[in-house]
Amino acid sequence: MQQRSQILVVDDEPIARTTIGSLLVGEPYDLYFAENGVEGLAMALELMPDVILLDVMMPRMDGFEVCRQIRANEHLREIPIVLISALDDRDARLTGLKNGADDFITKPFDSLELLTRLQSITRLNRYRRIVEQRQELEKLHSELVTAYDETIEGWSHALDLRDKETEGHSQRVMKYTLKLARKAGLGEEELPHILRGALLHDVGKLGIPDSILLKTDQLTDEEWRIMRMHPVYAYEWLKDIHYLQKALDIPYCHHEKWDGSGYPRGLKGEEIPLAARLFAVVDVWDALTSDRPYRLALSNQEALEYITSQAGRHFDPAIVEIFLVQMHEE
Repeated sequence: MQQRSQILVVDDEPIARTTIGSLLVGEPYDLYFAENGVEGLAMALELMPDVILLDVMMPRMDGFEVCRQIRANEHLREIPIVLISALDDRDARLTGLKNGADDFITKPFDSLELLTRLQSITRLNRYRRIVEQRQELEKLHSELVTAYDETIEGWSHALDLRDKETEGHSQRVMKYTLKLARKAGLGEEELPHILRGALLHDVGKLGIPDSILLKTDQLTDEEWRIMRMHPVYAYEWLKDIHYLQKALDIPYCHHEKWDGSGYPRGLKGEEIPLAARLFAVVDVWDALTSDRPYRLALSNQEALEYITSQAGRHFDPAIVEIFLVQMHEE
């Protein structure tokens, strides 16, 4: 079904309004008529028409002034205006265009010319509205994504506050993992998912009791079993959130090891998602180079030696190589 456009005709001459109405019978337009400029402005605000056909020579307020007021109104300024006048001269046309008219038709006008102009301008106006709607949707989507990401950062900060031992860890590993991902050649479109996954990597620890998470002594076998459930908790909590599905690899798989000895699923080699393989190196590096209650931080050199020794066991050897290159460049 063809979409109908609303046309507001502003003309003080009854014969002109009747003529336009008869010429457009059967066309996909809903016509509305105003007898003067003041009435036309009021109807324009009420209707928000697709096009305004505006006579120039009217008493009290001529078409040029109506045109100026429409263009000065934030609600009306984008509506296309076609001026209709018996003035067929260059100065009148320039005055009309200067005051904001989009087109100009001279009386008496040809019916085919009127139809052609209206078809063209309504089509362009429809395209403009589609573009505006798309831009508005993109803006709303961007604002929504920003709100989601701020929420994720809030969760991450809450995790760090809960476990003072690792305060600041999430922000540090997020930044380093993004740098490593770029170094490894990942595309920019993948980086937001890595950022979110890195910030949420330990979200599953919200399901671990404080008595275990904050314990300073060595964990028992049963406590370790519970602690190792945190990637599963993360997966269960996040899997049904469509926005975060592409970020799940890090929270779910960052404790998997290249040789298959990791948890929770014992994935091996390239079965482990690339994002998790990248993150695992950064995660261990940050842990080694940070003070903990049970040990002081290792030096950078000591930490690099450990990372290198774990290539092919804990870590993907190719990722370790890229990481070492990156660290030597800094």
